Amino acid sequence: MSFPLQVLRQTRRNMLRLCDSLTLEQLNLIPAEMNNNLLWNVGHVIATQQLLCYGLGNQPIPLPADFIERYRKGSRPTAAASGAEWTYIKSRLESTVDEFENDLRSLDFSNFREYETSYGTKLLNIGQALSFNNVHEGMHLGNMIVMRKMV
Repeated sequence: MSFPLQVLRQTRRNMLRLCDSLTLEQLNLIPAEMNNNLLWNVGHVIATQQLLCYGLGNQPIPLPADFIERYRKGSRPTAAASGAEWTYIKSRLESTVDEFENDLRSLDFSNFREYETSYGTKLLNIGQALSFNNVHEGMHLGNMIVMRKMV
C-alpha cells in the first residue's frame, strides 16, 4: 500500500475513534457558530474523495448519487441523520479506501480532468487528487476535534 493510502486509511480510523463514544444525538448536534456536525463531516470526506478521485478521474462514482448530494461541498445537514445513515457512513469510511486502492490498480485514471481547488491548488492527475484529498480530510479531522469538545 502506498504512503498516501496509508495516511488516508489512518485519518479515517482517527475519525471513527473520535466519534466512537458519541451518541447519535451528539453526532447530529450542530455546535453554535458552526454550519455542520460531526456526522456530516464524516460523510463529507467520503463524498469528496469520490468526487476528487473518481469524478475528476472520469470514472463512475461508486456511491449513490443521493449520498454524494447530501454530503458534497456546499451542502449542510438539513435534518438529523438516522442511525441507519450513520451505520452506512461508518461502513463506507474504510471500505471506500479498500475499493479505491483496488481501483487504482484496475481502472484507468489517466484521462484526469484538471481542477483548481478552492484551496488554490490545481490538480492534474490522480496522485495529486489523492494527496490533496488527504490535506482536505486532515483539515476536517481538525475541525472534528474542535467540534467533539463542543458536543
